[in-house]
Amino acid sequence: MMVIMQNSSRPRSNAKKESHERIVDAAARAIRRSGYDGTGVADIMKEAGLTHGAFYAHFESREAMLAEAADHAGATANAAAAKIVASVPDSQSLQALLQAYLSKAHIDGIETGCPVSALGSEMHRQSPEVRRVATRRIKEMIDLVARQLPEWGQPCAHERALAIVASMVGTLILARAVDDSVLSDALCNASLQSLVLPVTAPTD
Repeated sequence: MMVIMQNSSRPRSNAKKESHERIVDAAARAIRRSGYDGTGVADIMKEAGLTHGAFYAHFESREAMLAEAADHAGATANAAAAKIVASVPDSQSLQALLQAYLSKAHIDGIETGCPVSALGSEMHRQSPEVRRVATRRIKEMIDLVARQLPEWGQPCAHERALAIVASMVGTLILARAVDDSVLSDALCNASLQSLVLPVTAPTD
């Protein structure tokens, strides 16, 4: 009897895990598409194919769900960036990363793209839990950029990475904001040209 009960409980456990992942994935897309305040529990559960009543079997609160969604969105975006970096020679990694980040596909793909550019202006109004996970993923993003710089290992690499990430995010926000495709392209091209300029590491 015990063996039967253990075996029968395993599919239920897996099903709950899969349902949880569907909710988080749906919420991660929703916050980037509609913002934190525009993301309702009922809509997310419907998108995940679950009933509204099942929500509290997975999360203690809406804020807990938003925090996990923000973490998932950031982790997914950083993993995609790391994959781009790994696919090219070291000397081309920064340029490849910038070109992908400021591409037309990324501008249009807001609900699957970088959550920082999609949600940055809303971050300061969120709960400490949401801001904490978002900050951790932003730090990861900065570190990834710093490791692509020729001066990696020196203090100036982190400082330059801060400026690059700020420019990347700011450019994408502006490129999405304007209703002029020519201006949107010009913003991205101008940033690409300025950000990939080599910076000479300081000498002793």
